[in-house]
Amino acid sequence: MNFNLSKWALDHRSLVVYLMIASVILGVISYTRLGRDEDPAFVIKTMVVRAAWPGATIDDTLNQVTERLERTLQETPSLDFVRSFTSPGVTTIFVNLKGETSAKDVPDIWYHVRKSIGDMRATLPAGVVGPGFDDEFGDTFGIIYGFTADGFTHRELRDYVEDVRSRLLQVPDVAKIEILGAQDETIFVEFSTEQLAGLGIDRNALVAVLRAQNVITPAGEIQTGAEKLILRVSGTFQSEQDVRNVSFVTGGRMVRLSDIAQIRRGYSDPPRPLFRVNGKPAIGLALAMREGGDVLTLGRNVAATMQEVVADLPVGIDANLVADQPHVVDHAITEFTDSLWQAIVIIMIVSIVSLGFRAGAVVALSIPLTLAITFPLMEMFGVDLQRISLGALIIALTLLVDDAMTMVDVMSTRLALGDSKEKSATFAYTSVAMPMLTGSFITAAGFVPVGFARSSAGEYTFSIFVVVSIALIGSWFIAVLFGPLLGVWLLAAPKAGATKPGLLMRGFRALVVGAMRARWLTIGVTLACGVAAVMAVPLVQRQFFPPSDRPELLVDLRLAQNASIYATDDLTKRLDDLLAHDPDVAQWSTNVGRGAIRFYLPLAVELPNDFFAQAVVIAKDLGARERLQNRLEAALAEKFPDTVSRVSPLGLGPPVGWPMQYRVSGPDINQVRDIALQLAQAVASNAGTRDVNYDWMEPARTVRVRIDQEQARLLGLSSEAIAGALTGVVTGAPVTQVRDDIYLVNVVARATDEQRLSLSTLRNLQVLLPNGRTVPLSQVATLEFAQEYPLIWRRDRTNTLTVQADVAHGQLPEAVAEALAPAVAGIRATLPPSYRIEIGGTVEESQKSQASVVAVLPVMLFLMITLLMMQLQSFSRLFLVLGVVPLGLIGVIGALLAFHRPLGFVAILGILALLGMVARNAVILIEQIEIERREGKPAWDAVVEASLSRCRPIVLTAISTVLGLIPIAVTIFWGPMAIAIMGGLLVATVLTLLFLPALYVAWFGIRETAAGGNIAAHAPGT
Repeated sequence: MNFNLSKWALDHRSLVVYLMIASVILGVISYTRLGRDEDPAFVIKTMVVRAAWPGATIDDTLNQVTERLERTLQETPSLDFVRSFTSPGVTTIFVNLKGETSAKDVPDIWYHVRKSIGDMRATLPAGVVGPGFDDEFGDTFGIIYGFTADGFTHRELRDYVEDVRSRLLQVPDVAKIEILGAQDETIFVEFSTEQLAGLGIDRNALVAVLRAQNVITPAGEIQTGAEKLILRVSGTFQSEQDVRNVSFVTGGRMVRLSDIAQIRRGYSDPPRPLFRVNGKPAIGLALAMREGGDVLTLGRNVAATMQEVVADLPVGIDANLVADQPHVVDHAITEFTDSLWQAIVIIMIVSIVSLGFRAGAVVALSIPLTLAITFPLMEMFGVDLQRISLGALIIALTLLVDDAMTMVDVMSTRLALGDSKEKSATFAYTSVAMPMLTGSFITAAGFVPVGFARSSAGEYTFSIFVVVSIALIGSWFIAVLFGPLLGVWLLAAPKAGATKPGLLMRGFRALVVGAMRARWLTIGVTLACGVAAVMAVPLVQRQFFPPSDRPELLVDLRLAQNASIYATDDLTKRLDDLLAHDPDVAQWSTNVGRGAIRFYLPLAVELPNDFFAQAVVIAKDLGARERLQNRLEAALAEKFPDTVSRVSPLGLGPPVGWPMQYRVSGPDINQVRDIALQLAQAVASNAGTRDVNYDWMEPARTVRVRIDQEQARLLGLSSEAIAGALTGVVTGAPVTQVRDDIYLVNVVARATDEQRLSLSTLRNLQVLLPNGRTVPLSQVATLEFAQEYPLIWRRDRTNTLTVQADVAHGQLPEAVAEALAPAVAGIRATLPPSYRIEIGGTVEESQKSQASVVAVLPVMLFLMITLLMMQLQSFSRLFLVLGVVPLGLIGVIGALLAFHRPLGFVAILGILALLGMVARNAVILIEQIEIERREGKPAWDAVVEASLSRCRPIVLTAISTVLGLIPIAVTIFWGPMAIAIMGGLLVATVLTLLFLPALYVAWFGIRETAAGGNIAAHAPGT
């Protein structure tokens, strides 16, 4: 090796010291500037497209609107699937992109969607409103305030909330603010159809008068020699009193509107989605942070502004902090930072205790130096401090001491042989620098599937690859650049006799020699353990991502799909009563007619629907969360029997929804329904499932107005005229607007409650004829009940009914799905052509994510094998390393089974990373054997001496890694991965130091002679 970086460092000591100081300063600055967040940012690759066709039946909406839109949307680049739900007159379509779609390509794809729909909009039926687009479906509103009022009207409260919103929009890093639960004011003009008919008043003429008086039309302007005068015409409505005062001529006399109609100011009927805080009606403000912002800084700025705002609010209006992501992030960052410092202290203590104070100090000092150069690179690559990157730092921390320990061990060995400190440092670089660098690259290659898995889960965990790779490469530079200088300062030559092997090393030597002598027994036992581990894999529980350790619970309530929002509101009030008296509840918020806004990135968001409500309940702690979940599940099952309810903690990883999902698809809705019923029985029969339900199923009642077309024509009526009359009476329609401050208040004309809410009254509805006379509706039409589906879900233009279920406590979805597989396969075998059953939920998302990792495995293996070949330059030695690597599975499976931890997505990533760690140790050991042989030692002795030489750094690295992972081994998210690495590395260390020497002498036919020599079947370097 021509250039020796360690020698260069010793020759330029002042410059190297300066670089060390500068690195530390830069690292501290970068650490303070790194963004803080709860979870890593990942793009929700979903767009929502909505369109309305007022008055259309569900079949017409499905065939004429949904079908046309879906055909166009299926041409979207990188499309995964299109999923839609259609109700009479309304269609909502979810455009889902493939998980492998790059985040930077998503905006261009959404532009393509808008353009494509714009091009085909003319083919939609007349009267279709929209389509509208929501390409910000993944925005996270981490701070939510709920404002309640005592003694104020809803409008007065909204005025104050709008003022607060305006002030908060000026806070740095606030990107957008959504208002929750605000109800639009409406002025109702309610009349008696019988009275209008008796007076001979045409409702349409009345509406025309209202519109004509309130219209804003330019009246012209006068230009004089000196000025310009603009003419303004009075008559526009400023309040409901102006509406009451409207007069019009009928039958030759002047009639005031207030004499023939009730005019009152109220709110939207039916209401828009409602919002309550701790059971009280509220208006919410949900704040989203700009991309790249620091949530902790945002939290401080918002808190300061809100302190000023609350001081200005009148008594009776309270601001409640409903969602506080900055506090959650601060708590999570503090916990992980504490774990990081604990890991640092543990590793430092292990280094000093095992190596002695001087050598241990060199290793210990390398840790902050490596972190100091890691933080600026994290900032450069845009990696913030969050759940994934902090865990990755702890994992990297346990790996980065390996290089420093190896360098210190070689230097100490050379010092013991009489070399000077400078010569020891340069020799260490010459002998182990390249194997260490190769080992670092190999370990980093083990994380390649994490970094390049093209899926939502891969995007979520991407920062593991970035952080670990940066730390590993950085630790190598620290070891060969700063390490020699620290070694020269701190290390001392051992005293005479201090280098004699101790009891432990003598025992280890005997163990290695024994394993080599009984090579075939060693190999056989190891392979048997490997086979046993593979056979035990099915015994390990599977899990995609664990639940979050946040104290929130989501309570979902789903009524029959024809339920009104009033029924849903009544139901949630009963839920509020339950929560108000529960000692484990800290606070809660309730969303009626919609799901909670995305206050947490992995949240599975529910779109607005009258029949759905969701409460976000914050327990006092995790123990309280468990108790509360059990009580709520029991109470909901007993007191809400007609409701599909679910109580669940927040999840980690990509949003999934119900963990167990089976999609039944086919052309005929009734056939799909029958298959789903059969499938649901099979799912419910398994003890691992509970709360089996459907995303849609039951038809609902409708009222059909059957018009006698011939009789209607004789009277001069049409279906359009009758439908318009019914709409104006039953639902009402905005006829004009009152401009009130910043609001537009709709003026809605409709019949009085007693006339529009009764079918018998509708039969006597007086329909105006062209000649000015009226006839009852029953003379031209009959009313009858019918049934139709209130909602139909489709997937890729095929009717799809999803059977959904939760899993029993203590069960995992993957295990339950595996148990159900034979029953599902039996049903699937009986399906007619064009019908199919597909698994969804957690299992499907897990399979997609694992497939994305498996797709990158060939790249990882190619990189690792290439790096190994570049370093070893021998097929024989390459096969030796590859023979050891997979046997680390013995410790992984044993540890997961012993600690009852599941094999989840993150644990799989840990196993892949473990492959690189094992390969790294194997390479260094084999390289040391070859160094010993090149120095002239017999092959048998070379293997023994190399094993003894590499024993201390390999064992100490393993111990440091295992102990360093303890702080995160107890966490919900990182625990399975930490346990897998700890168990795998411990066993792999034994394999490297015992199995690999035995395999080496067996492979090359090396035999021990009585004199301590050997007979070898190969020469060094082959």
